Amino acid sequence: MKKLLCALGASMVMSTAMAWPDKTVTLVVPFPPGGSTDLIARTLQGKLQEKLGGTFVVENKAGATGTIGATQVVRAAPDGHTLFVSSLGPFVIAPHLIKVPYDATKDFDYITVAVQAPNVLVVPAVSPHKTMADVIAFQKANPGKMTFASSGAGSSDHLTAELFWVQTGTSGVHVPYKGGGPVMTDLLGNQVDSSFMNINTAMPQITAGKLRALSITSATRSPLLPNVPTLQELGIKDANVYSWQAVAAPKGLPADIKAKLHKAIAETLNDPTVKPKLLDLGFEIVANTPEQFTSFQAAEHARWKKLIETRNIKVE
Repeated sequence: MKKLLCALGASMVMSTAMAWPDKTVTLVVPFPPGGSTDLIARTLQGKLQEKLGGTFVVENKAGATGTIGATQVVRAAPDGHTLFVSSLGPFVIAPHLIKVPYDATKDFDYITVAVQAPNVLVVPAVSPHKTMADVIAFQKANPGKMTFASSGAGSSDHLTAELFWVQTGTSGVHVPYKGGGPVMTDLLGNQVDSSFMNINTAMPQITAGKLRALSITSATRSPLLPNVPTLQELGIKDANVYSWQAVAAPKGLPADIKAKLHKAIAETLNDPTVKPKLLDLGFEIVANTPEQFTSFQAAEHARWKKLIETRNIKVE
């Protein structure tokens, strides 16, 4: 009897996986519409619908630095009908800054890191700082004077600045804003000195000559900014930083569904009608395996935990 029940249970799991999707699949984005994460989710939505059948929709569930959306996902049934498309924040930063009702290392099935994009240190075009050497020299001569704007305490741009200060033995002044829009306004108005801004956001103003790019946080130079050196090139070690967008699901996702999703997402990101558009926006295609994403998440989780604790970073 026990063997019969096990066989029936396995059969039911297999039939569920084979029938999937048999209802609407919701891609939960934990931020408002219009940002990079929302763009990636909507890029995937249409293509996944074409490749896998059924109906795929994007639901923006913003709030609490992305953790409201994350909580909704981990509490959903792990049947492949609720997916999480998010940047790194809810996965590897927020859990170290605020109390969250989930365990980022245990409550998700990691499917893939879809794309990543580096940050760029930018200054207003009228800034006296022409190179990264100028910035470092100024900070060493004037500790705690140069302002670094960010889209919020604990954001990728904030943590990049903190990491930069640690690695160069310098100090600046963190100026947190509520989102990237106000940062850009004050940078263009020369109200703040600099920002480690995401390349997607910074490129239009760099191209227009209104911002000057001094260095980039990627492992190699960006094709969009071939004349801008990496921090690594300048001798600043362990300062490679990427903002990344990834796809996950509630823990317990059937293996067949995970495999189908990963295959469809990877094909979408490398589709000749999709990939060039993403590259032009400054994204790098990752599309790694679930196993690679799991290892990467653990490493990123530990990395940012250490920095946040070392620098005693708090969210008010």
